[in-house]
Amino acid sequence: MSDSNKKALEIIRYRDPILDSINEGVFTVGLDWRITSFNQAAEKITGIKREEAIGQRCNEVFRANICDDACAVKAALDTGDPATSSSVFVIDSEGKRIPIKVSAAVLNNNDGEVIGGVETFQDLRQIEELRKALKNKHTVADIVGKSPAMTRLFDLLPRIAAGNSTVLLQGASGTGKELFARAIHQLSPRRKKSFVAVNCGALPDTLLESELFGYKAGAFTDAARDKPGRFALAQGGTLFLDEIGDISPAMQVRLLRVLQEKTYEPLGSVDPVHADVRVIAAANKDLDTLVREGDFREDLYYRIHVFRIDIPPLTERREDIPLLVDHFIDSLNLTMDCKVTGLSPEAYTLIMNHSFPGNVRELQNIIEHAFVLCHEGMIQPDHLPRYLQKETAGNIAGPSDDMDIKSVEITLIRQALQKHHGNRSSAARELGINPSTLYRKIKRYNIKTPAKDGRGTKNF
Repeated sequence: MSDSNKKALEIIRYRDPILDSINEGVFTVGLDWRITSFNQAAEKITGIKREEAIGQRCNEVFRANICDDACAVKAALDTGDPATSSSVFVIDSEGKRIPIKVSAAVLNNNDGEVIGGVETFQDLRQIEELRKALKNKHTVADIVGKSPAMTRLFDLLPRIAAGNSTVLLQGASGTGKELFARAIHQLSPRRKKSFVAVNCGALPDTLLESELFGYKAGAFTDAARDKPGRFALAQGGTLFLDEIGDISPAMQVRLLRVLQEKTYEPLGSVDPVHADVRVIAAANKDLDTLVREGDFREDLYYRIHVFRIDIPPLTERREDIPLLVDHFIDSLNLTMDCKVTGLSPEAYTLIMNHSFPGNVRELQNIIEHAFVLCHEGMIQPDHLPRYLQKETAGNIAGPSDDMDIKSVEITLIRQALQKHHGNRSSAARELGINPSTLYRKIKRYNIKTPAKDGRGTKNF
């Protein structure tokens, strides 16, 4: 054993009772990267006994995702400054992946000589579980939101789904109309049957008619065999007619008859077919205006307008943006095998400043764009599309910027307080601010805090 490691062991033996009394895992290494100390919390988190760990090289014990090219201890030894990393996973004794937060520093002897490094790590499994539980609380059938407008819709969806009435979804492009249609189907008694979607605005009349109702062999040239239409494929289930405001007057008449009579005739057939289908229609155009202007039949409008859901644009539910960002990051981490932990405050400001003409679909595309450039850690401003950066650069001093930053701060504070059951000190630590700063911001923004705050009081 080298002299430096012997000196390290002497120091650590003296400190062992102290290290064993704390909840965070702690281990130390000598300059040869062999573990010289391993406290009780480290044993508990990793499932590895101290006797098995001491003397082993640290990368053989932890098998962390940062061991090869982003070791926190190595960074501390190289620079002489403390190092941290929040996108870390270690593999425990059973082969399970454990999320941890790491801090590392240089280990010196009494003479100031560098004799190794020390690393502390916090088990984040409980925080991850709380975060997932909070996310599930604000998710209904893949629709994410916690704004008052979305909460009202979440309350309505099960009641709407229980019936069999036609539903009209009205909302701008990109607001998630098909997601709502699928949610109604998944919550309904028809969920075991098919959900079939067709974009009415993408097809001319002749093709749309055959797509909806199908045709019989010989109905026209090249019709060599029978083809079932979307009504037939959705039998017993749900048919989603997207962009219904774009269909022609002739097709409106045909569709009205199907909705009224519950029967249709495939092209080339004279035998009516019963349609046991629930229809959900969607439009990004204002159908009320189209009816007044004579471009949409009033009787068809009222037939599909038994129950109407107005889906708000993203600009009217900005408090949902952080939740949607987390949702997209979680999904893309799985599908793209990345380890992105979130958005930096600067990136959040860029996103919150944006007007989102493309709504939720645009936000999803923005996050996916960032994943192409950022595979782990925090998404930074230069990972976002250039138009976002240019847009904000030209509007730095606008009064809306302060309001957007305020919205970001309020959202992040609320989420941190929820994660830590209202514990202000823990929330401040996660946010990287002093507890007194957190207290001031809670008062300034009049943030309602959870009932449990670790001190037995409800609010400041």
